Amino acid sequence: MNAVPVSRLDDLMARQEGLIAGIGRETIKAIQLKKLNRLLARENERGGFYRNLPERLRSLEEISFLPFTTEEDLAGNAGALMLCSQSQIQRVLSDATSGTTGTAKRVFYTEDDIENTIQLYMAGLGELIFPGSSTLICFPFSGPFGLGELISEAINRLGARPLKTGPFLCYGEYAELIEREKPDTFVGMPAQLLGLLRYCGRGSLRRALVSGDACPQSVITACEDLLGSRLFPHYGSREMGMAGAICCQAHEGMHLRENHIIAEIIDERGNPLPAGEFGELVITTVGMEAMPLIRYRTGDFTRILPEPCPCGSATLRLDRIERRPEGLSAAVLDSIVFAESCVVDCRYELCNECLNVLVLTRGNIDVQRLREQLSSYAEPFEVGLIVRDASPGDCALYRGKRALNAV
Repeated sequence: MNAVPVSRLDDLMARQEGLIAGIGRETIKAIQLKKLNRLLARENERGGFYRNLPERLRSLEEISFLPFTTEEDLAGNAGALMLCSQSQIQRVLSDATSGTTGTAKRVFYTEDDIENTIQLYMAGLGELIFPGSSTLICFPFSGPFGLGELISEAINRLGARPLKTGPFLCYGEYAELIEREKPDTFVGMPAQLLGLLRYCGRGSLRRALVSGDACPQSVITACEDLLGSRLFPHYGSREMGMAGAICCQAHEGMHLRENHIIAEIIDERGNPLPAGEFGELVITTVGMEAMPLIRYRTGDFTRILPEPCPCGSATLRLDRIERRPEGLSAAVLDSIVFAESCVVDCRYELCNECLNVLVLTRGNIDVQRLREQLSSYAEPFEVGLIVRDASPGDCALYRGKRALNAV
């Protein structure tokens, strides 16, 4: 008997594929090859973006001979990449912002794509959310089929109560809400969780699912120390339907929904790497209906864990997710600043030859030591450091992914 329950993803995949006897490694590979060949046939029949690829592969290993799909391909060929009619589209996600130049990426989803995402959220959230419990959702709510709405729907289906706060409340409002509603679970980004725990205290919170942003292990460890329990990290991106891999109760990597995603790890020259070695994650989304992608380079770096999961699942597991830094890295800066136990939040801006850092604290901090640590890492940039006490009216300094902003 397993010391921990088998990942709920196994049962979900078996139900989605109509299997009775469970799902093993060879079964998963057979499902992936069948779906990949079905996708290649559709592309050739439709004359889509991938129309020049082979109509059929004899094995999954042959996928490494196919060309990569890049962000530029996605941005410039949205219509050719879409394999359904416009009438079937339920949701469009774009990375366009007020500062976007050129063509923004757009990803399309059908009703079935969205339903698959909700079901994966249920499998992941079901590892830590129980009927009758309350969950604080700190992801954005952006209208029908947005991230916050889909998480909320999954929580409702699990018989629990979602608290739809989003990421935009100030610390005083979060403190009042936690005291009043007594949520036992948090869902949001890891740095935001650490800020809440340091400003508000643990209160009623006992468990947390974190996703949406890569962060240093030191932030994860600090959250777990304050929360008194292990975190459940999840991984997803818009290209894979906002949901890709979930953590089981063994807390040893994130199980990949392999009936919908074929994962590869490649080196900087594009060569496949074996399990256990870190490289760039490449995905083929054979389970996406509206916009399946073949060998899409995510820009995220991780590895496939080589050893079996203690839960007994046969699915591949991803290790921690990182972004390959170019120059100064927000993640490295976070590892320096959040190491100060009283830091609630911080923000970084690069202006000409100066790195400006704003730090919100809940207690005293050795400003000179922090300045020296930042200067040592950021050399030759001059460091401008502002440290002040966090107030009840302060909000999180980042509303989305943490980044080094240029001004």
